[in-house]
Amino acid sequence: MKYLAAYLLLVNAGNTSPSAADIKTVLESVSIEVEEEKITQLLAEVEGKDVEELIAEGNTKLASVPTGAAASSSGAAAASSGDAPAEEAAAEEEEESDDDMGMGLFD
Repeated sequence: MKYLAAYLLLVNAGNTSPSAADIKTVLESVSIEVEEEKITQLLAEVEGKDVEELIAEGNTKLASVPTGAAASSSGAAAASSGDAPAEEAAAEEEEESDDDMGMGLFD
């Protein structure tokens, strides 16, 4: 990911075709250990492709990544289906445990 980020920074700065040396310079400027074979692999994969196309392709792939919204909505459904008293009791118990710490902020 850091190699791709360096590549994109260079392209954004106006270097339409960053070389391995350019990418290495960017990474070393922030004290990142560089692996030459990863730079070579990156350049081979992006060769002949437009950066805008690469970003669009990445956005379509990101759209299929689960975000956890289903898990949070199922938790909300469980809370509304009658589990609320148990959750309230747990919250009260947690609050009580914080009160019993024995010291205050300004003691």
